[in-house]
Amino acid sequence: MRKSRSVVLENKAHALNTIIGGYQSMGVAFSGGVDSTLLLAAAKKVLGDRVVAFTAVSDIHARGEKELAIDMAREMGVRHVMISTHELDDPDFVGNSVDRCYHCKRRLFLSMQEQAASLGIIVIAHGANLDDVSDVRPGFRAARELSVAAPLIDAGLNKADIRQLARQWGLSNWDRPSMACLATRVPYGTMIHLEMLRQIDRAETMLRNLGVGQCRVRHYGDMARIESDAAWIERMASPPLRRQIVEGLQALGYQHICLDLEGYLSGKMNRGNDPPDGL
Repeated sequence: MRKSRSVVLENKAHALNTIIGGYQSMGVAFSGGVDSTLLLAAAKKVLGDRVVAFTAVSDIHARGEKELAIDMAREMGVRHVMISTHELDDPDFVGNSVDRCYHCKRRLFLSMQEQAASLGIIVIAHGANLDDVSDVRPGFRAARELSVAAPLIDAGLNKADIRQLARQWGLSNWDRPSMACLATRVPYGTMIHLEMLRQIDRAETMLRNLGVGQCRVRHYGDMARIESDAAWIERMASPPLRRQIVEGLQALGYQHICLDLEGYLSGKMNRGNDPPDGL
């Protein structure tokens, strides 16, 4: 007899707790997004004070993300450590090759391990989920090289599972739109610089202030390509919202404004790019 979805999800949650219970202590790479929040909440429940949240502080992240992570960690009563990662000082990151995320994640995980060692934390984990496995994720190689655990994947949890569990557990960010570093808006091969990232951040903030939920502004020099959930496409293409978006993005320096009719899809910038060997 086929198991109900609720039973399957309960079994996955039990598996997650069992996996975490096998660790003496854990440091979680914590962005404040729903994936890392669920992992942190599970770790707090199983390990108590033997869990620490580590959050990267960097110009590659949107404004407000650090504060949201602080609020979530405080809400869960978890010790929270900030790590300055300075990716824009790394030529391998700034060069923006297909393995850009490998260099970013390796820098973060190494910093986490150094901090964790000073705190007596043994295991480092990140919040990758089962859906991430099907995309180009160079950061996974960095995680494997440095023995960073992925308990959500090991427990068989995908994004839908995570949101449902987060809602059941009463996590306030269960329906928060997916997050990603601002560099993911830039086509591979285009050099990354600070003002570009700030322009992207301001553009996406403007869209959110207009009520647009899940969105990405893909940056092609003076052209912005907007991705959003399918339900928003028709609304953004209709006046007066269309005019507000065009005027707002042009005020930020974009001359050409495009609306992606396919809508938002995670990992779309990876299309046509094969990962480097070993990724």
